[in-house]
Amino acid sequence: MVLKDIPAAARPREKLLALGPAALADAELVALLLRTGLRGVSVLQLAQQLLDAFGGLGGLLHASASDLKRIKGLGPAKRAEITAVMELARRSLAQELAERTVLTSPQQVKDFLQLKLAHLGHEVFAVLFLNAQHQLVELEEMFRGTLTQTSVYPREVVKRALDLQASAVILAHNHPSGVAEPSRADEYLTQTLKAALQLVDVRVLDHLVVGRAGVVSFAERGLL
Repeated sequence: MVLKDIPAAARPREKLLALGPAALADAELVALLLRTGLRGVSVLQLAQQLLDAFGGLGGLLHASASDLKRIKGLGPAKRAEITAVMELARRSLAQELAERTVLTSPQQVKDFLQLKLAHLGHEVFAVLFLNAQHQLVELEEMFRGTLTQTSVYPREVVKRALDLQASAVILAHNHPSGVAEPSRADEYLTQTLKAALQLVDVRVLDHLVVGRAGVVSFAERGLL
Protein backbone atom coordinates (compact mmCIF):
# COMPACT_ATOMS: atom_id res chain seq x y z
CA MET A 1 0.00 0.00 0.00
CA VAL A 2 1.27 3.45 -0.92
CA LEU A 3 0.24 6.82 0.52
CA LYS A 4 -2.24 7.53 -2.29
CA ASP A 5 -4.20 4.39 -1.33
CA ILE A 6 -4.82 5.69 2.21
CA PRO A 7 -8.07 7.69 2.63
CA ALA A 8 -7.39 11.36 1.96
CA ALA A 9 -8.20 12.54 5.50
CA ALA A 10 -5.74 10.03 6.95
CA ARG A 11 -2.84 10.67 4.57
CA PRO A 12 0.16 12.12 6.42
CA ARG A 13 0.90 14.70 3.71
CA GLU A 14 -2.61 16.13 3.66
CA LYS A 15 -2.76 16.04 7.45
CA LEU A 16 0.55 17.89 7.70
CA LEU A 17 -0.51 20.58 5.25
CA ALA A 18 -3.85 21.06 6.98
CA LEU A 19 -2.78 20.86 10.64
CA GLY A 20 1.01 21.31 10.68
CA PRO A 21 3.81 18.79 11.34
CA ALA A 22 3.21 18.72 15.10
CA ALA A 23 -0.14 17.00 14.46
CA LEU A 24 1.54 13.94 12.96
CA ALA A 25 2.69 10.89 14.90
CA ASP A 26 6.30 9.78 14.51
CA ALA A 27 5.28 6.93 12.20
CA GLU A 28 3.35 9.32 9.97
CA LEU A 29 6.37 11.61 9.58
CA VAL A 30 8.60 8.65 8.72
CA ALA A 31 5.97 7.39 6.26
CA LEU A 32 6.28 10.66 4.35
CA LEU A 33 9.94 9.86 3.78
CA LEU A 34 9.31 6.23 2.82
CA ARG A 35 6.29 6.96 0.53
CA THR A 36 5.69 3.26 -0.24
CA GLY A 37 5.38 0.11 1.81
CA LEU A 38 5.94 -3.54 0.91
CA ARG A 39 3.67 -6.28 -0.37
CA GLY A 40 1.26 -6.91 2.48
CA VAL A 41 2.74 -4.10 4.58
CA SER A 42 1.38 -0.56 4.38
CA VAL A 43 3.74 2.38 4.37
CA LEU A 44 2.54 3.34 7.85
CA GLN A 45 3.18 -0.18 9.10
CA LEU A 46 6.65 -0.14 7.57
CA ALA A 47 7.35 3.21 9.22
CA GLN A 48 6.29 1.82 12.61
CA GLN A 49 8.43 -1.28 12.09
CA LEU A 50 11.38 0.97 11.37
CA LEU A 51 10.79 2.95 14.57
CA ASP A 52 10.38 -0.25 16.58
CA ALA A 53 13.63 -1.66 15.19
CA PHE A 54 15.62 1.35 16.42
CA GLY A 55 13.75 1.97 19.66
CA GLY A 56 11.84 5.03 18.50
CA LEU A 57 12.56 8.23 16.66
CA GLY A 58 15.68 9.02 18.71
CA GLY A 59 17.26 5.71 17.79
CA LEU A 60 16.36 6.17 14.14
CA LEU A 61 17.96 9.62 14.08
CA HIS A 62 21.18 8.08 15.42
CA ALA A 63 21.19 5.18 12.96
CA SER A 64 23.87 5.10 10.30
CA ALA A 65 23.30 4.25 6.64
CA SER A 66 24.79 0.80 7.28
CA ASP A 67 22.42 0.28 10.23
CA LEU A 68 19.48 0.95 7.93
CA LYS A 69 20.57 -1.82 5.56
CA ARG A 70 19.25 -4.47 7.91
CA ILE A 71 15.65 -3.25 7.50
CA LYS A 72 13.80 -5.16 4.80
CA GLY A 73 12.27 -2.84 2.25
CA LEU A 74 14.75 0.00 2.65
CA GLY A 75 16.55 0.28 -0.65
CA PRO A 76 19.45 2.62 -1.41
CA ALA A 77 17.16 5.56 -2.25
CA LYS A 78 15.20 5.40 1.01
CA ARG A 79 18.33 4.87 3.10
CA ALA A 80 19.91 7.87 1.40
CA GLU A 81 16.87 10.06 2.09
CA ILE A 82 16.74 9.17 5.78
CA THR A 83 20.48 9.71 6.15
CA ALA A 84 20.18 13.06 4.34
CA VAL A 85 17.49 14.22 6.78
CA MET A 86 19.79 13.39 9.71
CA GLU A 87 22.66 15.31 8.12
CA LEU A 88 20.42 18.33 7.50
CA ALA A 89 19.47 18.28 11.19
CA ARG A 90 23.15 18.20 12.20
CA ARG A 91 24.06 21.07 9.88
CA SER A 92 21.10 23.15 10.98
CA LEU A 93 22.04 22.77 14.64
CA ALA A 94 25.70 23.55 13.88
CA GLN A 95 24.69 26.73 12.04
CA GLU A 96 22.50 27.88 14.92
CA LEU A 97 25.30 27.25 17.42
CA ALA A 98 27.63 29.35 15.27
CA GLU A 99 25.16 32.23 15.33
CA ARG A 100 24.25 32.31 19.01
CA THR A 101 25.93 31.97 22.41
CA VAL A 102 26.06 28.28 23.30
CA LEU A 103 25.45 29.04 26.98
CA THR A 104 21.95 30.26 26.10
CA SER A 105 21.05 26.91 24.54
CA PRO A 106 22.71 24.03 26.44
CA GLN A 107 20.04 21.57 25.30
CA GLN A 108 20.75 22.45 21.68
CA VAL A 109 24.42 21.62 22.23
CA LYS A 110 23.41 18.25 23.69
CA ASP A 111 21.05 17.54 20.78
CA PHE A 112 23.75 18.44 18.28
CA LEU A 113 26.33 16.19 19.90
CA GLN A 114 23.90 13.30 20.14
CA LEU A 115 23.26 13.52 16.41
CA LYS A 116 27.00 13.70 15.73
CA LEU A 117 28.35 11.09 18.14
CA ALA A 118 25.72 8.81 19.68
CA HIS A 119 25.45 6.39 16.75
CA LEU A 120 29.19 5.76 16.37
CA GLY A 121 30.52 2.28 17.10
CA HIS A 122 33.91 3.60 18.19
CA GLU A 123 34.86 6.18 20.79
CA VAL A 124 35.49 9.71 19.59
CA PHE A 125 36.82 12.66 21.58
CA ALA A 126 35.59 15.94 20.11
CA VAL A 127 36.11 19.58 21.01
CA LEU A 128 33.80 22.52 20.34
CA PHE A 129 36.07 25.54 19.98
CA LEU A 130 34.31 28.81 20.86
CA ASN A 131 35.10 32.48 20.30
CA ALA A 132 35.00 35.25 22.92
CA GLN A 133 31.21 35.45 22.55
CA HIS A 134 30.99 31.69 23.16
CA GLN A 135 29.77 31.05 19.64
CA LEU A 136 30.86 27.90 17.83
CA VAL A 137 33.98 28.40 15.70
CA GLU A 138 34.68 24.76 14.92
CA LEU A 139 33.76 21.26 16.05
CA GLU A 140 36.64 18.86 15.58
CA GLU A 141 36.94 15.16 16.24
CA MET A 142 40.40 15.28 17.80
CA PHE A 143 40.96 11.62 18.68
CA ARG A 144 39.46 8.25 17.86
CA GLY A 145 39.77 5.09 19.88
CA THR A 146 38.49 1.57 20.30
CA LEU A 147 35.31 0.51 22.01
CA THR A 148 37.01 0.76 25.37
CA GLN A 149 39.47 3.65 25.35
CA THR A 150 40.76 6.72 23.56
CA SER A 151 44.18 8.32 23.86
CA VAL A 152 43.80 12.07 24.25
CA TYR A 153 46.85 14.36 24.11
CA PRO A 154 46.30 17.69 25.93
CA ARG A 155 49.02 19.48 23.97
CA GLU A 156 47.18 18.77 20.70
CA VAL A 157 43.99 20.30 22.12
CA VAL A 158 45.93 23.34 23.35
CA LYS A 159 47.68 23.73 19.99
CA ARG A 160 44.40 23.62 18.09
CA ALA A 161 42.77 26.10 20.47
CA LEU A 162 45.61 28.54 19.79
CA ASP A 163 45.40 27.96 16.03
CA LEU A 164 41.68 28.80 16.07
CA GLN A 165 42.13 31.67 18.56
CA ALA A 166 39.51 30.05 20.77
CA SER A 167 38.55 31.67 24.07
CA ALA A 168 36.70 28.65 25.44
CA VAL A 169 35.97 25.02 24.65
CA ILE A 170 33.38 22.37 25.35
CA LEU A 171 34.80 18.87 25.50
CA ALA A 172 32.74 15.90 24.37
CA HIS A 173 33.09 12.19 23.86
CA ASN A 174 30.74 9.29 23.23
CA HIS A 175 30.36 5.97 25.01
CA PRO A 176 29.73 3.32 22.34
CA SER A 177 28.16 1.13 25.03
CA GLY A 178 25.29 3.61 24.98
CA VAL A 179 25.57 4.46 28.69
CA ALA A 180 26.54 8.09 29.26
CA GLU A 181 27.71 7.77 32.86
CA PRO A 182 31.22 9.36 33.24
CA SER A 183 34.06 7.18 34.45
CA ARG A 184 36.89 8.08 36.83
CA ALA A 185 39.18 8.24 33.78
CA ASP A 186 36.79 10.78 32.21
CA GLU A 187 36.98 12.93 35.34
CA TYR A 188 40.78 12.77 35.43
CA LEU A 189 41.06 13.65 31.74
CA THR A 190 38.75 16.64 32.23
CA GLN A 191 40.88 18.07 35.02
CA THR A 192 44.08 17.47 33.02
CA LEU A 193 42.72 19.31 29.99
CA LYS A 194 41.29 22.09 32.13
CA ALA A 195 44.70 22.70 33.73
CA ALA A 196 46.51 22.61 30.36
CA LEU A 197 44.09 25.03 28.70
CA GLN A 198 44.17 27.43 31.64
CA LEU A 199 47.85 28.02 30.87
CA VAL A 200 46.85 29.65 27.57
CA ASP A 201 43.78 31.41 28.99
CA VAL A 202 41.19 29.10 27.40
CA ARG A 203 38.23 28.13 29.60
CA VAL A 204 36.68 24.67 29.68
CA LEU A 205 32.95 25.37 29.91
CA ASP A 206 31.79 21.76 30.03
CA HIS A 207 32.56 18.15 29.24
CA LEU A 208 29.64 16.24 27.76
CA VAL A 209 29.46 12.45 27.72
CA VAL A 210 27.19 11.22 24.94
CA GLY A 211 25.18 8.02 25.02
CA ARG A 212 22.28 6.80 22.92
CA ALA A 213 19.76 7.53 25.65
CA GLY A 214 21.08 10.92 26.73
CA VAL A 215 23.97 13.26 27.47
CA VAL A 216 25.63 13.86 30.84
CA SER A 217 27.08 17.31 31.59
CA PHE A 218 30.07 17.67 33.91
CA ALA A 219 29.12 21.30 34.57
CA GLU A 220 25.58 20.37 35.62
CA ARG A 221 26.98 17.77 38.01
CA GLY A 222 29.49 20.18 39.53
CA LEU A 223 32.47 18.19 38.28
CA LEU A 224 34.33 21.11 36.68
